[in-house]
Amino acid sequence: MTESRKVTALVLAASRRGPADAVAQLQGVSHKCLVSLDGVVMLERVVREIKKARDVDRVYISIESKETIQEVPALKAMLEAGEIHFVPSADNLYLSVLQAIKLIDDPWPLIITTGDNALHTTDMIEHFCDEIFANPTDAAVAMTPASVILATYPDGTRAFHNLKDGGWSSCNLYALMSDKAAMTAKVFEGGGQFGKKPQRILKAFGLWFMIRYRYKLATIDQLASSLSRRWRLAVRVIRMPFADAPIDVDNPGDFARTEKILKARRGA
Repeated sequence: MTESRKVTALVLAASRRGPADAVAQLQGVSHKCLVSLDGVVMLERVVREIKKARDVDRVYISIESKETIQEVPALKAMLEAGEIHFVPSADNLYLSVLQAIKLIDDPWPLIITTGDNALHTTDMIEHFCDEIFANPTDAAVAMTPASVILATYPDGTRAFHNLKDGGWSSCNLYALMSDKAAMTAKVFEGGGQFGKKPQRILKAFGLWFMIRYRYKLATIDQLASSLSRRWRLAVRVIRMPFADAPIDVDNPGDFARTEKILKARRGA
């Protein structure tokens, strides 16, 4: 008998800045994830790609109100059909994840992404799921090597995590396989974005981790092993062979770049 391997997907879509967000202001919307990219609302695009992934069972959107989801006709239809579900967000990413875990009946395994990763594709989600099921783990984080990104985008200016084995970029894609891994989400209590705000690494991971990170004294797998010992659970890094996987829409420049890539995909 083939073992069932289904995951619950959580899309974090709440807005820290609301209508004041620079991306939201481009189109005068309440949340940046409600802007349209190449004719499709960003949050709708993210949800559609996740829903098509073979291992994804239920999809939950974590946002301030159900009414915000209902502003998008396609998402409203999915809600009414029971194809996606709403869960109220909390004051920060960590509390939003904890609240979702509390409110979702049997959420495990749980994969987590964000509503502004407009370039995530079904193939990326399926690759990630294949990897988390291939080897036992408690928690996992998707990372793309800088070499993969720069091979496609040689002029890229991303804030890489530069380690002993080269540069890496987070894909905003995570897995928690059981309730004992839920505590790992606490690292996002301060907001995450460690590549752009490395001072948050000390608070989230501790001094020894910070030293090894800052002075490139460890590979990415060695840092994962360090966290495994610190948290007393298995943490894995999932390598993503996709140059687009780490690109999210944080500012108008990201918006323009992402829309250009989406138009090129459609043209191809």
